[in-house]
Amino acid sequence: MKPPLFDDRARILRQQRAARLDGDRFLHDRAFDDCLDRLADVAVAFDTAVIIGGNDQRWHDRLAAIVPNVRNIGADVAPESIDLCISIGDLESANDVQSAAFALRHTLRPGGLLLGAIVGGTSLPRLRNAMLAADRINGGASPRLHPSIDGPSLAALLLSVGFSEPVVDVDRVLVNYPTLDRLVGDLRAMGCTNILDQRSRRAIGRRGLAAARAAFLEGANHGVERFELLHFAAWAPETKMRQRVD
Repeated sequence: MKPPLFDDRARILRQQRAARLDGDRFLHDRAFDDCLDRLADVAVAFDTAVIIGGNDQRWHDRLAAIVPNVRNIGADVAPESIDLCISIGDLESANDVQSAAFALRHTLRPGGLLLGAIVGGTSLPRLRNAMLAADRINGGASPRLHPSIDGPSLAALLLSVGFSEPVVDVDRVLVNYPTLDRLVGDLRAMGCTNILDQRSRRAIGRRGLAAARAAFLEGANHGVERFELLHFAAWAPETKMRQRVD
């Protein structure tokens, strides 16, 4: 049997730590804001919604001002019982991303809408370079950053599991970090640090950490890290599609 890509126990521990830290989850908040902006342009009234992959009660409350019945955040839902599904960061660390997308598809009633976002594309190039520098010092390589999907592949994935009219937009976010440690702090606050099953369980050590910190600030625009948020929208098909605005 093929080993899992991600460690589910580590995922839970990272999420619990993020909840304790109560830090700035700016990427996730930005993604959720975008979902609400897109929702305002859709000429469809939704009665029932669920947020998957989020654990912020503020999101629930904001969506409840638009949709009458919002299920509990992260709740299990019956097939074809939801009009609107918002998924933030759920697909990017799924062990079987196609099965996870298929499950989202089948939460929706015919004519239902999926909105969401994941971190993908060519995100975190400075962090990747920093980790390579640490591995060179330590004389070995370890899986440290998650693989990511690009926009066209994400659209194709949504089509393959039965969604119609998928649209994927890329939001490139540049953030100026004075140190590598500040970036790592933000990633911890969002529960987005390494949960790869084959990751090294050993610390990178003082020399490796020093090399990583130096490499993070090398080159032009030193300390400016890039995130690519892939915003997606897709419909659960029905015989007679509802009228919507583009």
